[in-house]
Order: sequence, then C-alpha cells, then structure tokens
Amino acid sequence: MVKVSLIGTCDTKLEELLFLRDAIRRADAGVEVVLIDVGRHQTQHADITLSRNDLLKMTGNDQSVADLPRGEVIKKMAECATVAVQGFLERDEIQGIIAAGGSGGTSLAATVMRNALPIGFPKMIVSTVASGDTGPIVEETDITLMYSVVDIAGLNHVLRTVLNNAGAAIAAMARSYALRSETTSSKKRVGITMFGVTTPAVDAIRKHLESHYNIETYVFHATGHGGKAMERLVRDGSLDAVLDLTTTEICDHLTGGVMSAGPNRLQAASEAGIVNIVSVGATDMSNFGPKATVPQQYKHRKLYEHNSVVTLMRTSEDEAHEVGTFIAAQLRAYAKKPEFVEVWLPMGGVSMISTSDGPFADEKADAALFGAIKKGLAGSGIKTIEDKRDINDPNFARDIAEALAKQMAISQ
Repeated sequence: MVKVSLIGTCDTKLEELLFLRDAIRRADAGVEVVLIDVGRHQTQHADITLSRNDLLKMTGNDQSVADLPRGEVIKKMAECATVAVQGFLERDEIQGIIAAGGSGGTSLAATVMRNALPIGFPKMIVSTVASGDTGPIVEETDITLMYSVVDIAGLNHVLRTVLNNAGAAIAAMARSYALRSETTSSKKRVGITMFGVTTPAVDAIRKHLESHYNIETYVFHATGHGGKAMERLVRDGSLDAVLDLTTTEICDHLTGGVMSAGPNRLQAASEAGIVNIVSVGATDMSNFGPKATVPQQYKHRKLYEHNSVVTLMRTSEDEAHEVGTFIAAQLRAYAKKPEFVEVWLPMGGVSMISTSDGPFADEKADAALFGAIKKGLAGSGIKTIEDKRDINDPNFARDIAEALAKQMAISQ
C-alpha cells in the first residue's frame, strides 16, 4: 500500500481537499490518502485522518488556536503538522505529500515539507501563489508547485482539471518513490559551487574528479538557494566533501544583491568537519535584476549586463575587503577541523570577466579581498594558497581538484 499525506485547512477548503483526495485515488486505486486538517477551527468529518485537535494533542497543545492571530495559527499548526509528518516518515508510513491552498495554506504546508522531509521525497503544493515569487516557498528544497489558476474556493471546471492533474502527479510520484530501489554507492560525494563566470573551472574540476577518482560530484548554482541547498545536504550528511569554488553569494548578502544565501554561508561544511576547499569565485560581483532595478545608490557603479534579467555590479575595494573579512571570520569561527580546510586565491582573476583584460579587472579590489582573507586566517591553522593563475585556467582547476582528492584521502 502506498500512502500520500494530504494537508489542508478543512474548515475552509474541505470540499476541494476531498476532491483532490478522490483525484489521487482515481489515478491509482492502490494509493491511500491520509488527510491532515491544519485549519483554525475544529472540523468534524469521517474522512479526516488527523483532525486539528489530534495534531494539537499530539504535540502537547490542548489549548485552542482559534482566537490566535492568523500568523500565529499558521505557525502553530505548521509546528504540529511537522511533528506528525516526521513520525509518518520515520515509520515509513507515507511515500508522498500534497497540499492545496492560498497564501496562508501554502506557507503552512511548505514549512512542513521543508522541515519534515528530505530532498528526494515527493512533495507538491497546488497554490494560488505558485506563479509569483516562489523562492520563499521552495527555498533550497524540491517542492513541486502547481498554479491553481483560479482560487481554491469552490469547485469548477478549471479547478477540477488542475486538481485532477495534481492528484495524478502525486500518485505517480509516490508510487515511483515506493518502488524505487535504493542502492548504496561506494562513490564519495563532493559538492561544488558554480556560477556562469566560473563554469569552465567547474566543468574541468568535475570531469577530473569523476574520471580519476571514485567520486560523484553535485554542482550547485550559486544563486542564493544553491548555496543553501548545498549546505542543507552537508547538514543531512549527504556530502562527503565540498569544493566551494564560487562564493559570490557572500557579496549579495553584504551589498543587498538578489542572490544572497544569508549570513550563515560557509558554516555547514566547517562545522561538519569534512574536507572543505574554498575559493573566491565570482566575488568580483553582486547580482541584481534588469538594469532598471539596480538600487539608486549603485546606479553610478561599474555595471555589466550579464543578460536581460541579470545585471552585475563590480565589487568595490571596500566591499572586497568586507567579503574577505567575512570569509575568514566564518571559517575561523566554525572550522571544526582546520587541517581539512584550505582557501585558494586565484590572483589572475576570480571570474572570467575579472582577468587583466576583462570588464571587471580591478587589481586594488582583488588585493583587498586577498589581503583580508590572509590576515583573517593568520594563525588559524587553515592553509591559504596564492596562485598566479585565474580561476578558469584549466591547470588551476586540475590542481585544486587534486588538492581536494589529496585531502579526502588523508581524512579517511
């Protein structure tokens, strides 16, 4: 028997949730649906598997949430549902999860899915806000979103069609997950960060590691969510080493760019004590949207239109020093095993557009970056390697890959 958990607010959307339950069953009669009510008010219905009161009692919360502000209700019910879903997962009682709702229901369900379930577990939300800014919903996970087109407020031809599609999709995903044969690979798992301007280096590193060693690489696009995704997998124990070549997300964190991974960047691998080779790929830039969206205080800066939707801003000397200080401080503070951490500094250019003939060439800014890192790591036990080549030099890529492999062999 394959089971899918269905999360929703039964006090406001019971009719739509029951239709989605039936759509799942129509798609695959062998799939059982576990309906979890996360509504503000208690709803009595024979088809609700876990009621709102059941969830509250399960987590020791006997008091009603009906009188709480909406935001507090969402937070409390998300906490309760997370505990329930985690229990289902640990007992192997569900093979998929789906939700349907508006902005509040989407926020609640997404919180449960992000906090309770690992990457790879089938997750889907039919949402009225799925066509907008979905970053805060998905974050660094693999939640599948389906736009409801119309509001989830009464059944009609459009909503029935969307819910039927969603039901068929999650039924198939859960069935596939249940039948999947997980085999343990002997290969070591290495995370690598990449950006468009460091792609040649990452491609060379990936091919070298996979052709010369028993290594499987996982490449993460350093767009903010990419860095967080890599660090999530580190914390889950799903990576054995990290080659953090492209740390550009730090620039966005410090300057207000659109691709920040937040203030905790660089902590996970250091805290895990795994081999962690760090470089400064694409730290010559912060990222913004179309040129017209660049904040007013940066309009006078050196800007480069990467494409019609991405504008790059060259890191100033002061900002470069701040980036270097951040990198050194994070590694120094969180490195559980400093001997497994190295920082490589490509003096010939930190991206394909900051080499000597590139539009972002700036020797003073690069010197400020390198100097802050070296000063910040002095006496820490973390090795810094100054290399005259640029980051995309094939030989630099080969050598940094070899350094990673050497450290991994030592760490075994």
